[in-house]
Amino acid sequence: MKIRSTPKGRSTDPKALEEVRALLGAEPRRRELLIEHLHRLQDRYGQLSAAHLAALAAEMRLSLAEVYEVATFYHHFDVVKEGEDAIPALTVRVCDSIACELAGAQSLLKRLPGILGREVRVVAAPCVGRCDQAPVAVVHQNPIGPATPEAVRQAVNQGATRCALPNSLGYAKYRGTGGYRLIADCLAGRRTRDEITRILEDSGLRGLGGAGFPVGRKWRIVAAEPEPRLMAVNIDEGEPGTFKDRVFLERDPHRFLEGMLVAAWCAGVGEIYIYLRDEYAGCRAMLERELARLRRDPPCALPPISLRRGAGAYICGEESAMIESIEGKRGMPRLRPPYVAQVGLFGRPTLEHNMESVYWVREIVERGAAWFAGHGRRERKGLRAFSVSGRVRNPGVHLAPAGISVRELIEEYCGGMQEGHSFHAYLPGGASGGILPATLGDLALDFDTLQPHGCFIGSAAIVVLSQRDRASDAARNLMRFFRDESCGQCTPCRVGTAKALALMQAPRWNQPLLNELSQAMMDASICGLGQAAPNPALSVMKHFSREVS
Repeated sequence: MKIRSTPKGRSTDPKALEEVRALLGAEPRRRELLIEHLHRLQDRYGQLSAAHLAALAAEMRLSLAEVYEVATFYHHFDVVKEGEDAIPALTVRVCDSIACELAGAQSLLKRLPGILGREVRVVAAPCVGRCDQAPVAVVHQNPIGPATPEAVRQAVNQGATRCALPNSLGYAKYRGTGGYRLIADCLAGRRTRDEITRILEDSGLRGLGGAGFPVGRKWRIVAAEPEPRLMAVNIDEGEPGTFKDRVFLERDPHRFLEGMLVAAWCAGVGEIYIYLRDEYAGCRAMLERELARLRRDPPCALPPISLRRGAGAYICGEESAMIESIEGKRGMPRLRPPYVAQVGLFGRPTLEHNMESVYWVREIVERGAAWFAGHGRRERKGLRAFSVSGRVRNPGVHLAPAGISVRELIEEYCGGMQEGHSFHAYLPGGASGGILPATLGDLALDFDTLQPHGCFIGSAAIVVLSQRDRASDAARNLMRFFRDESCGQCTPCRVGTAKALALMQAPRWNQPLLNELSQAMMDASICGLGQAAPNPALSVMKHFSREVS
């Protein structure tokens, strides 16, 4: 039998193959780098043509189906099929998630096509992580917020293609404030793994990506697994209303990097992967620069650190979907068990952390567990970074005691409600955390306190609604988001989110049917997206029944 020298599929165009080879240069052609190479093509040509995809498949010795299924899975890859017209050279993305919709995103979406003309494509986009600047438009990779038609038109005319790098604390200044002394002490034997881990356990620090698993306990679990062990840091933060990771990363990237290195050392990790959402182009460029500075003048021996670029998929905030994406695949959650701590990235035990979780490590170790645990209200312990958006005077990331109420947060940290607005309702945990009325505005905002009311804190994304807003409208916006972001793997989630949205479009909701559908989604979906997607609808029916009856 004759053995093929190339994968089966479409024949390659010589010119396209030459362009692909020139673009990739000496970069490895490993399967795990498929998404990185797709980004190179998208950045260079503004789209992914059929000829280039076939050439990339041939160059990487993959089937065309493997390349197409990945390229068409992610929002930020514009695949142009054979025979289709090329898309316009410039795309403007307007966020239409909850905070931006409250600030007038729909009006912006209607007006921009007429202002920018047919040479510019205007599309709606899911949350871009700048809810405090709503409404937000993105021209190429340049975010504009608050966006007005005139501001977007000027950016288009000026050819703005990349956002400015954040004014972050650089490597030299961070070292000058004692930075990297902790990890150097760890590697030099002046600190022990058990000592550092115990400090984190005593502090009560829990994972700050949404699940709230104790950080120190996670280190011990992974450290008990056989080598080699890996680490994956999740900075995908696609939950509407959430932008704290971006703010921390923009301010002090090396505090995050040192905390990451200490966590990896405590868990006995030998290699680290950082997964950063594609919407944070400025952070990516800055982080590449700071990693290069760290490697040129390392304070101690460093493990291999790889920075991987997301491609626009909310589902990749789920830990196993993120791992699939790092491996160059579609970001589809895995069935569990086994858990990623046992079988994770490339089949190895993996320490998975949210960026903010490791950001706190240095400060907690230096100040002591009692310092962190000493903050809190209503018998809660620790500090929380709340991403606050919506109808408040001062939206942004506000560091406040765990257990604070939303009413206290609004008055003490956000300057109160906007002029002419009164507090009506709030999302305590982003899109998936449900919606609560102002009458429940004195509840403690923390883990394990909101569940009796059908909600949870998640990543502490607080979206505040006023008397001018309807909770049912907010719920429809959130369900539309879940419908569009479902990976499609589970029928209850893929079909259920679409069916739920259709039911929620009616002036009067069929509440028995919505409850039955929600229960099926929660029982039969394999990951948190499908399990939590019904929360907005369920909470509206529970707390705002007059709006839907």
